[in-house]
Amino acid sequence: MSFVNYHTKEINCKIVYYGPGLGGKTTNIQHVYMKTQSDAKGEMVTLDTDNERTLFFDFLPLEVGEIRGFKTRFHLYTVPGQVIYEASRKLILRGVDGIVFVADSQVDKMESNIESMNSLKLNLEEQGYSVNKVPMIIQFNKRDLPNIAPIDELSKKLNSHNWPEQEAIAVEGVGVFETLKKITKSVLLNIRGGLD
Repeated sequence: MSFVNYHTKEINCKIVYYGPGLGGKTTNIQHVYMKTQSDAKGEMVTLDTDNERTLFFDFLPLEVGEIRGFKTRFHLYTVPGQVIYEASRKLILRGVDGIVFVADSQVDKMESNIESMNSLKLNLEEQGYSVNKVPMIIQFNKRDLPNIAPIDELSKKLNSHNWPEQEAIAVEGVGVFETLKKITKSVLLNIRGGLD
């Protein structure tokens, strides 16, 4: 749920990168952070505990334009991928405007992907969100590895809602900004729809 700051004339939108552990969520956010102009982004904050890491930063894209005289600032978050951090995942999802589900394309990670997707749906429902109404994109990451599942198989098992999809190799930056553009566009369309 977007936060409107009337003082700064900004609409603040929260995008959460969700998915299994070591799937590429952090790599996505770090790439976006490194490639975003310094005057358009805030500081990256890393919350580390013994076994989990959560990243956060915000940026103000210049090419998005304004909504009724307000600039749009996006806040990007990652959730810890490990199942034992379910409480952290739920907390980070509060107030979400859009979700990037980062799936690990490796065949042996399919169960982790499915488990993480089921967790996401449950967490959204528990917080009163309809999984059909929150803008989402599925990123099929690690497409450069030799042991990957075909896109149609990944899509069949993870994308029952026909969300937009994007192939990626996040460590090389391939598909990272394409994913971000798709989710920000969906979030903005959702906000504009709510303002009419």
